[in-house]
Amino acid sequence: MYSDNEIAGDTTALPHRMTPPAEHPCTVAGFAGLLRSVADCPEQWAPLVGYDPTSRWYRRLRTGPGYELWLLSWLPGQGSGRHDHGDAHGVFTVLAGELTEFTAGLAARRALRPGPTRVFAPGYVHEMVNASLEPAVSLHLYHPGLTTMPMHTGTAEAAAERAAHPGLPAVRQPAAPAAAGVPGAGAAARTAGRPGRSC
Repeated sequence: MYSDNEIAGDTTALPHRMTPPAEHPCTVAGFAGLLRSVADCPEQWAPLVGYDPTSRWYRRLRTGPGYELWLLSWLPGQGSGRHDHGDAHGVFTVLAGELTEFTAGLAARRALRPGPTRVFAPGYVHEMVNASLEPAVSLHLYHPGLTTMPMHTGTAEAAAERAAHPGLPAVRQPAAPAAAGVPGAGAAARTAGRPGRSC
């Protein structure tokens, strides 16, 4: 009679038997796998991080069929403003530091730290802020590529929510993006690395 190890092999050696992330994924799980594979290889992103004292800093790391991968840095007090991502789905993770995400009309507050991956669908409205005293770095994948980022500010509802949450840090709004609401569409957005590159 055969044992499980004789049939399936050593179950403790599972990672080498897992399928590597596709070079160009096409599912949410595939996008999350690609994001995780880059996040888990700091040598692919850490040397590229920059900081801008006036606005969040962006750098597009990769593009593929229907997706874009962005590296962002956040100095203390910098934030995204309340926004959605148009028709894009996305996955993101914090690589260093801590960000605070506000959802559900700013009533829900969530601390985001390195490790977990968050997934969102089109229409997801949130605000991300570096409310800590240290810089933060995050990684974001959008599918399809991010072509718009509608801001949800200036409404009576947003003003009431801000007034109801006095602990919400003052956020320096990002500078107007260079092209059609796309972060980093200016000179700072350079393609770095190659899809499928391993550590």
